[in-house]
Amino acid sequence: MMLITLDILTQRRSQMIDLTEKIRQAIRQSGIFTGQALVHVPHTTAALTINENADPDVMHDLQEFFTRIAPPGDTYRHREGNSDAHIKSSLLGVTLPLIITGGEPLLGTWQGVFFCEFDGPRQRQVHIQVSGS
Repeated sequence: MMLITLDILTQRRSQMIDLTEKIRQAIRQSGIFTGQALVHVPHTTAALTINENADPDVMHDLQEFFTRIAPPGDTYRHREGNSDAHIKSSLLGVTLPLIITGGEPLLGTWQGVFFCEFDGPRQRQVHIQVSGS
């Protein structure tokens, strides 16, 4: 088993960052050929998702959708001004399990793993725990 931590510096309040290649590198570094990678974000205003990584408009559309269903503003009781980010994080989740086969994450042709920033810009971390044989 191996734990790898990625440091991520986000640039905007809402941002989707493709982590697929960094996750592939972490799996290769671990030497695990068959098993699983558990990807985790230890933040309450960020999240993870698997979605299309071929067309950047998909991530743009997701961000627009999340803004419509949980808009920023001062109508929330939480006074830090980032309740919308907490809601978005809760909707997507902070942990993703990935199957490893052949030393690679088992993803569909168009799938990528994205870090979702909802309260940036910030310094963030993503933990990848790789286990198997």
